[in-house]
Amino acid sequence: MILFGFAIMASAQEYTLVWNEDFTDASLDQQVWNIEVNTNGGGNRELQYYCEKAVTLGVEPTTGKKCLIVTATKESAGERDCTSGRVNTKNKMYYTYGKIEARIKFPQTANGLWPAFWQMGNNYDQVGWPRCGETDIIELGNKDAFAPGTQDRYFNGAMHVGSGKDDLWSQAHSVTWPYAVEDTFHILTMIWTPTSINIYMDKDIHPEYEPYFHANLEPNDNPNKNRKEIFGKPNFLIANLAIGGDFPGIYSVNQITALANGPRSMYIDWIRIYQRGDENESFVCPTASDAIEPEPENWQGIETIPDGQSSISKFIQDGQIYISRNGTVYTVDGRVCMHSQK
Repeated sequence: MILFGFAIMASAQEYTLVWNEDFTDASLDQQVWNIEVNTNGGGNRELQYYCEKAVTLGVEPTTGKKCLIVTATKESAGERDCTSGRVNTKNKMYYTYGKIEARIKFPQTANGLWPAFWQMGNNYDQVGWPRCGETDIIELGNKDAFAPGTQDRYFNGAMHVGSGKDDLWSQAHSVTWPYAVEDTFHILTMIWTPTSINIYMDKDIHPEYEPYFHANLEPNDNPNKNRKEIFGKPNFLIANLAIGGDFPGIYSVNQITALANGPRSMYIDWIRIYQRGDENESFVCPTASDAIEPEPENWQGIETIPDGQSSISKFIQDGQIYISRNGTVYTVDGRVCMHSQK
């Protein structure tokens, strides 16, 4: 858990932590996360049965880190020959703009696994895909890496929007990275602003690297493909480990060589969302399990420290210590309790 204290003072133009998920609780907080259960193939002819038992909290064996674990297994369940997991925060935690970071260990994908970390518009239930907009922060396991044998370092970022599969604007960019990105932890960073999206790999250790995916959010007159409009609305997070389908080009579980020696897992150490306090930004997590309704009249022992154009307050309510900054209330260990909706 990241400590959120007075040392994190920042100007309005610097990023400040607004949400942190480190998966150290005893169970996944289902007031923030949805665990998907379906056999619909993701619209890509995928082979897995997404089920609850494939999503667990536990320890990554090499590092001892507590993680969200999504496991793919060759087994019969749900009238499918393999199982896996997919989670999302739809209608529970969603945001517009900011810096989104995650530390993830991807499994060896060769051949047939398709791990992904991505986001979609939170209006999905109202307008459907692809009208809601999709941003793939990272995908691994594409069939284009099979022939050169670069599955361990080949990945992409992408965006999709439109009225349907036959009326779709897509932008994708694949890279062959200088080193393997499977089987070890790596930090992904997406910087999303009203004008662009830039996504980086290992920006913490290679700040000189250019983004592996860049997109301009340009306006246009087509309401179904207006990047400025559609990618300027609240999005929710998704993490999944698909098996087979169109991306790896494999449609039989017996050809999924990645599972020949047993299950494989994707480990997510943490996810963090930062924002700058700009008027276009928003962040909502109204159903967080530790949510409180801030009641200033009941605050005790208030300590306020000026912070540029805002201030940080430390207070006690109902015997618990909280920190308030820019309308967001945090526990002392950094978890968001309640955020004002813009």
